[in-house]
Amino acid sequence: QVQLVESGGGLVQAGESLRLSCAVSGGSFSTNVLGWYRQAPGKQREWVATITFGGTTTYPDSLKGRFTISRDNVKNMVYLQMNSMKPEDTAVYYCNGRFPNGRGWNEYWGQGTQVTVSS
Repeated sequence: QVQLVESGGGLVQAGESLRLSCAVSGGSFSTNVLGWYRQAPGKQREWVATITFGGTTTYPDSLKGRFTISRDNVKNMVYLQMNSMKPEDTAVYYCNGRFPNGRGWNEYWGQGTQVTVSS
Protein backbone atom coordinates (compact mmCIF):
# COMPACT_ATOMS: atom_id res chain seq x y z
CA GLN A 1 0.00 0.00 0.00
CA VAL A 2 1.58 3.23 -1.18
CA GLN A 3 1.00 6.31 0.94
CA LEU A 4 2.09 9.88 0.39
CA VAL A 5 1.76 12.36 3.24
CA GLU A 6 2.44 16.06 2.68
CA SER A 7 3.45 18.57 5.30
CA GLY A 8 4.80 22.10 5.49
CA GLY A 9 1.93 24.12 4.11
CA GLY A 10 0.85 27.35 5.69
CA LEU A 11 0.43 31.08 5.34
CA VAL A 12 3.30 33.21 4.03
CA GLN A 13 3.64 36.72 2.70
CA ALA A 14 4.50 37.54 -0.88
CA GLY A 15 8.24 37.31 -1.46
CA GLU A 16 8.81 34.76 1.27
CA SER A 17 9.82 31.11 0.92
CA LEU A 18 8.23 27.86 1.97
CA ARG A 19 9.31 24.24 1.78
CA LEU A 20 6.87 21.38 1.43
CA SER A 21 7.71 17.82 2.34
CA CYS A 22 6.15 14.54 1.33
CA ALA A 23 6.81 11.23 3.03
CA VAL A 24 6.47 8.24 0.71
CA SER A 25 5.86 4.77 2.07
CA GLY A 26 5.21 1.49 0.27
CA GLY A 27 6.07 0.68 -3.31
CA SER A 28 9.52 0.57 -4.81
CA PHE A 29 11.23 3.85 -4.08
CA SER A 30 14.09 3.03 -6.42
CA THR A 31 11.95 3.16 -9.55
CA ASN A 32 9.33 5.75 -8.87
CA VAL A 33 8.81 9.20 -10.30
CA LEU A 34 7.68 11.78 -7.80
CA GLY A 35 6.09 15.12 -8.33
CA TRP A 36 4.06 18.02 -7.06
CA TYR A 37 0.82 19.42 -8.38
CA ARG A 38 -1.38 22.22 -7.16
CA GLN A 39 -4.99 23.22 -7.43
CA ALA A 40 -6.28 26.72 -6.81
CA PRO A 41 -9.96 27.39 -6.05
CA GLY A 42 -12.04 27.14 -9.20
CA LYS A 43 -9.12 25.94 -11.31
CA GLN A 44 -7.89 22.62 -12.65
CA ARG A 45 -5.05 20.77 -10.99
CA GLU A 46 -1.75 22.05 -12.36
CA TRP A 47 1.58 20.28 -12.66
CA VAL A 48 4.36 21.94 -10.63
CA ALA A 49 7.43 19.72 -10.75
CA THR A 50 8.68 16.18 -11.32
CA ILE A 51 11.79 14.31 -10.23
CA THR A 52 12.99 10.85 -11.19
CA PHE A 53 14.81 8.46 -8.88
CA GLY A 54 18.06 9.51 -10.55
CA GLY A 55 17.35 13.15 -9.79
CA THR A 56 16.29 14.45 -13.18
CA THR A 57 13.92 17.36 -12.63
CA THR A 58 11.39 19.05 -14.87
CA TYR A 59 9.21 22.11 -14.36
CA PRO A 60 6.73 24.13 -16.35
CA ASP A 61 8.39 27.21 -17.79
CA SER A 62 6.24 29.45 -15.62
CA LEU A 63 7.79 28.10 -12.41
CA LYS A 64 11.41 27.54 -13.42
CA GLY A 65 13.78 29.48 -11.24
CA ARG A 66 11.41 29.90 -8.29
CA PHE A 67 10.49 26.33 -7.41
CA THR A 68 12.92 23.47 -6.79
CA ILE A 69 12.02 19.84 -6.32
CA SER A 70 14.39 17.44 -4.59
CA ARG A 71 14.30 14.01 -3.04
CA ASP A 72 16.05 12.00 -0.38
CA ASN A 73 16.19 8.38 -1.48
CA VAL A 74 17.37 7.23 1.95
CA LYS A 75 14.54 8.89 3.88
CA ASN A 76 11.96 8.27 1.12
CA MET A 77 11.08 11.94 1.02
CA VAL A 78 10.39 14.45 -1.70
CA TYR A 79 10.52 18.21 -1.17
CA LEU A 80 9.35 21.35 -2.91
CA GLN A 81 11.24 24.54 -2.17
CA MET A 82 9.23 27.60 -3.17
CA ASN A 83 10.94 30.98 -3.28
CA SER A 84 9.78 34.50 -4.07
CA MET A 85 6.25 33.38 -3.55
CA LYS A 86 3.34 35.20 -5.13
CA PRO A 87 -0.36 35.39 -4.23
CA GLU A 88 -1.11 33.35 -7.35
CA ASP A 89 0.84 30.46 -5.81
CA THR A 90 -2.02 30.06 -3.35
CA ALA A 91 -3.40 26.55 -3.79
CA VAL A 92 -3.65 23.11 -2.31
CA TYR A 93 -0.40 21.32 -3.13
CA TYR A 94 -0.47 17.59 -3.78
CA CYS A 95 2.36 15.09 -3.75
CA ASN A 96 2.22 12.58 -6.60
CA GLY A 97 3.96 9.26 -7.03
CA ARG A 98 4.10 7.04 -10.10
CA PHE A 99 5.33 3.47 -9.72
CA PRO A 100 5.94 1.12 -12.67
CA ASN A 101 3.78 -2.02 -12.66
CA GLY A 102 5.28 -3.89 -15.61
CA ARG A 103 2.64 -2.65 -18.05
CA GLY A 104 2.52 1.02 -17.22
CA TRP A 105 2.32 3.07 -14.06
CA ASN A 106 0.29 3.06 -10.87
CA GLU A 107 -0.36 6.59 -9.69
CA TYR A 108 -0.90 7.75 -6.14
CA TRP A 109 -1.75 11.07 -4.50
CA GLY A 110 -1.34 12.60 -1.11
CA GLN A 111 -4.17 14.32 0.71
CA GLY A 112 -2.85 17.80 -0.07
CA THR A 113 -1.54 20.67 1.98
CA GLN A 114 -2.83 24.23 1.82
CA VAL A 115 -0.47 27.03 0.87
CA THR A 116 -1.70 30.60 1.14
CA VAL A 117 0.34 33.60 0.02
CA SER A 118 -0.85 36.99 1.20
CA SER A 119 -0.06 40.17 -0.67
